[in-house]
Amino acid sequence: MAGAASVWWRRSWCFLLRQSFPVLANVRPRWVSGLRGPWKKVAVLGFGATLSAIPITQKHDPGSLSNEALIRRAVSLVTDSTGTLLSQTTYALIEALTDYTAAVYTLVSLYQKYTNLLGKLNSKEEDAVWQVIIGARVEVNAKKQEYLKLESRWMTALRLSEMAAEAAYQSGADQASVTAHNHIQLVRTQVQEARQLSQKAETKLAEAQTEELLKMSEEEPSPATSRQASMEETEEAYLRED
Repeated sequence: MAGAASVWWRRSWCFLLRQSFPVLANVRPRWVSGLRGPWKKVAVLGFGATLSAIPITQKHDPGSLSNEALIRRAVSLVTDSTGTLLSQTTYALIEALTDYTAAVYTLVSLYQKYTNLLGKLNSKEEDAVWQVIIGARVEVNAKKQEYLKLESRWMTALRLSEMAAEAAYQSGADQASVTAHNHIQLVRTQVQEARQLSQKAETKLAEAQTEELLKMSEEEPSPATSRQASMEETEEAYLRED
């Protein structure tokens, strides 16, 4: 009789728990029957299971999701991207200008050597030297076209960086704006220095060509002009084939 009463008592409490705490409705009776201790422990178990089923959301800083903050973050990414583009185009342009300057100085050296040999070469040797000079002039023209193409790309990248810096300033991203402006100033200086070197080389080339023409006119007044015209025609044909 005592055993039957104990079973009845446990079943009654299980029924009461299911009615009071629906979250325990699916709990098997043998689990609940295995509990020991006073009623308050069972109640705590029921409340704990109920609270664990309620999702708790994390708190976010409202300021980090404001429109102004998102705009500043986006404009900082834009200044980084345009800065990378500007760096790459600057490097390519300076390299092209350096190659062009080297090609010009090579041509200057050839003109100077030819000028010093005027009157000492026979016609066959002179023609051979002029073929080398023509090839060097073709190389100079090719290098010039390459750096002019890259210069156009660099100007586009420069304008994009300037626009990004202005957008950063207007959006309140002061650090991004200052960084972009400093970068723009730096690459401007670097490109300007490379341009000055190439312009100096072009000046040297013009002087060498003038000196060569003057010496040719002194050596052979009549044939000098016709020879120069002939060589220019040969060079133009060379360029067309290229």
